[in-house]
Amino acid sequence: MSEEIFTYKAENGNSCEIVDTFAEMFPLWAGRILITADSERWALTAAAVATGFATSVIMSPAEAGIEGIVPADKTPDNRIGVLIQIYTRDRFELKKQMILRIGQCIMTCPTTSAFNAMPNAKRKLKIGRSIRLFGDGFQRKGLVGNKKVWRIPVMDGEFIVEDAFGAAKAIAGGNFLIFAKDKPSGLKAAEEAVKAIKNKTNEVILPFPGGICRSGSKAGSLKYKLKASTNHPFCPQLKKLVPDSRLPEDVNCVYEIVINGLTVEAVKRAMGEGVKAAARVLGVARISAGNYGGRLGPYKAFLKEVLELT
Repeated sequence: MSEEIFTYKAENGNSCEIVDTFAEMFPLWAGRILITADSERWALTAAAVATGFATSVIMSPAEAGIEGIVPADKTPDNRIGVLIQIYTRDRFELKKQMILRIGQCIMTCPTTSAFNAMPNAKRKLKIGRSIRLFGDGFQRKGLVGNKKVWRIPVMDGEFIVEDAFGAAKAIAGGNFLIFAKDKPSGLKAAEEAVKAIKNKTNEVILPFPGGICRSGSKAGSLKYKLKASTNHPFCPQLKKLVPDSRLPEDVNCVYEIVINGLTVEAVKRAMGEGVKAAARVLGVARISAGNYGGRLGPYKAFLKEVLELT
């Protein structure tokens, strides 16, 4: 398959090829939770546990990740906070996942509280109202600022959880693919992309481990009855074994960065920062993006657009 290619020159003078293509994105329901704690360590611990087993809705019950840290002077209880996002296929599953993850992963973690971080969402889910029952009748209503909360007695004091959490349709599946000449340069480029996205953008998460996916998938399977299977055209070991390989001869490693976000614009900004950062790394031969020709979802992010070349 012939592809249109253009050359992109990074800020440091390094050049790499960019495939003139687009990432195809689709809607999922999202919730956003602000976790606060007595220290950054415990806020991050709760956030990491609450976003576990949540890389892709292909096989995970949700897609989730850490958005970023919120300073104490910006949180309802004036403690350090961490924002997380959770995505599911429908709002009913979202409610279930938020109840489970707040109840089992955040409430159980020392010193934490959980607040709604999507206050403008029209749809509200009664998350805290469900979790309050753990208090076995000893729970009580309260206010933190103007937020209606439940105070649930626990063994180190009380767990505070907001009564209702916002839910809204958001964007999943933003992505780009880093083609590298070897694994060290590919991994460095992926790490630099993740760092840039986390430091320079907001309202997005990277649901895969460390923000990087090594096992990109295609829909279905050539041989088995599976929802998804290895994306064989992008596997370096199969370059000479399959007729539809998409890899140049000098590419021996591919990493994918997958991005979910609250808006299309947020995902596009994150893609742009990530691609620019990856392109600066020596050894990156080409950058592309994954799509299904418009069949997967209604949203598109063209690489030329996110690089501000159009």
